[in-house]
Amino acid sequence: MLLLPPLSLYIHIPWCVRKCPYCDFNSHAAGGDIPEKQYVAALLHDLKNDLPYVQGRRIHSIFFGGGTPSLFSASAIEMILQGVEQEIGFDGDIEITLEANPGTFEQEKFAGFRAAGINRLSIGIQSFDDLHLQQLGRIHSAREAHTVASMARAAGFDNFNLDLMHGLPGQTEEDALNDLRQAIAIEPNHLSWYQLTIEPNTAFYRQPPQLPKDSVLEAISDRGQQLLAESGFQQYEVSAYCRNKQASQHNLNYWQFGDYLGIGAGAHGKITLLNEQKIVRTRKTRTPKDYFCKEKNFCAAADSVLNEQLPVEFLMNALRLNRGVDAAFFENYTGLSLDSIKPAWQQLQRRKLMVDDSQRLQPTATGHRFLNSLLEAFL
Repeated sequence: MLLLPPLSLYIHIPWCVRKCPYCDFNSHAAGGDIPEKQYVAALLHDLKNDLPYVQGRRIHSIFFGGGTPSLFSASAIEMILQGVEQEIGFDGDIEITLEANPGTFEQEKFAGFRAAGINRLSIGIQSFDDLHLQQLGRIHSAREAHTVASMARAAGFDNFNLDLMHGLPGQTEEDALNDLRQAIAIEPNHLSWYQLTIEPNTAFYRQPPQLPKDSVLEAISDRGQQLLAESGFQQYEVSAYCRNKQASQHNLNYWQFGDYLGIGAGAHGKITLLNEQKIVRTRKTRTPKDYFCKEKNFCAAADSVLNEQLPVEFLMNALRLNRGVDAAFFENYTGLSLDSIKPAWQQLQRRKLMVDDSQRLQPTATGHRFLNSLLEAFL
């Protein structure tokens, strides 16, 4: 029988100053004034339409993603948060994250975001090397990347994440480790450190850059993992590292197969419908122009997840976590018996790819390293 998991909220703001060549998110170059007031009204209307999905819960965490949501004014962010709290309500220890860039213009707005209710920033550094930043299409400089942490702290943020990529075009092993050392020196409580991948529908896909060889990528990963561990960062997910147990509560809810509403142009959601004993995935109208169109529904799709899809849907999230999840989560949040995955689970335990523990679905270090191969066993 399905139980209701915690409920988070993802808010998508699709505009950015310039589209980065590696970005496959639903983002659009602003090209002038952003229709901020109109979009805030649409977001809150979108939220009202999704209220039946709440089912008595309060919001566990909120994440403003994009695009570049920090292009919005602090007053607009505050209006959105006030509307959400009024309609649904917040958990007492709610985590509210806003993605931001290191540019000086956005740093000047940090204090306003903090006063509006944002209590965590996720800052898109990507690299501390000006040449690599230019290749990635980033509009900030290495100098601005170095000052962003002090600006965040001065604005009252003691909880922030730095986003950092490796495996960049022309990047050497020492280049990548130097980036990582500089990020560690800033002393964030959270780091997202991940390899650049070339995704379809991006400029890099149409004109692929020369990426480092596999041997270099493997060396970067191995030495970077060691450096992070020596610096007090605990890896708790494939590309997420934290100090002082300050993991991202929003992302943990994703990985533990929690529910989340998705509002905004192109936003996705995952919702458990308790009365119908099923799970649906929602997708909102993608382009801002269509999202504003009053003749169209905000929701472009609400598709049921079939029972045969649920095991892999659950595990492809849960097994990203180094410690996996309590085995009871599988039955509670999929409505399926553990017996449905037991043959593959036990086989993977014998192959030392999953931990030999009947109470926990957890990959071994080897299983975590070869996660795609591990997941294929459940197909």
